[in-house]
Amino acid sequence: MTVNPESPAPATSVLHFKRYLEIYWLMIRNSLIREMNFKANFVLWMLVEFLWFLGQIMFLEVLYGHVDSIGDWTKWECVLLIGTHQLTSQIFQAFFYVNLSELPELIRTGRLDIMLLLPVDSQFAVSTRKFGMDNIVNAIVGAAIVTFSLFQLHVAPGPRQIALYLVAVAFGVTVHYSIMFGLATIAFWIVRAQGLIYGYFNVFNIARFPDVIFRGAFKVIFSYLIPVIIVANVPARILGRALEAPWSGLFQLIAASLFIFFATRTFWHFALLRYSSASS
Repeated sequence: MTVNPESPAPATSVLHFKRYLEIYWLMIRNSLIREMNFKANFVLWMLVEFLWFLGQIMFLEVLYGHVDSIGDWTKWECVLLIGTHQLTSQIFQAFFYVNLSELPELIRTGRLDIMLLLPVDSQFAVSTRKFGMDNIVNAIVGAAIVTFSLFQLHVAPGPRQIALYLVAVAFGVTVHYSIMFGLATIAFWIVRAQGLIYGYFNVFNIARFPDVIFRGAFKVIFSYLIPVIIVANVPARILGRALEAPWSGLFQLIAASLFIFFATRTFWHFALLRYSSASS
């Protein structure tokens, strides 16, 4: 067979991409089979998440019973924000949270060695082992709340707004993933790093609040250094406020997510260079 020396790289990249998609589909299928073996647990966690989400909506009802707006955010814009936060956080939890929360235990027990022997990228292997179907159901609930809030706002977003919204949500998920992956990687030096992971899990819930309520150093830290504030605020503004130019917030979100992703990936490889198996 004759090989064209000018085109091996694109062909190889396509083959690698298809291979990773096939591997990921197998992981998702195995996770779904595991979830269906424990149907009661699946339904229970779905119900817990739904009730927590419902509690946030009820809180807004009480709050807006006493005020007309929070800064420049009306009641239904805040509902849109909460729905966007729900959508983003549940997608993150579905694909990545369980895997990252278990990474410190893999390192501590030496089971990470098995993952490192797999013929795939090590970060991909530790980040995609499990999948949460219940979180996808709750993400759909978030999307329904977003749709209903747009109806209440009498806003009909166009294709460009919807596309930019979905791009912003994807980069928001990347922010959550990258920060938590970096925190989980600290487990190479700290025996139990789950506290850091669970701590961030609580911190990222501030994304459901309007950005106008934050001030001073807190806003700087959580908009630029740990940019969780912009994760839901940027896409919510894009979808709900067609007259506002979306580019400033969107570029900030994209730049922050790419920087954190590549920084934590570099940190991961740095940690692997200094890793000695727990079994050695």
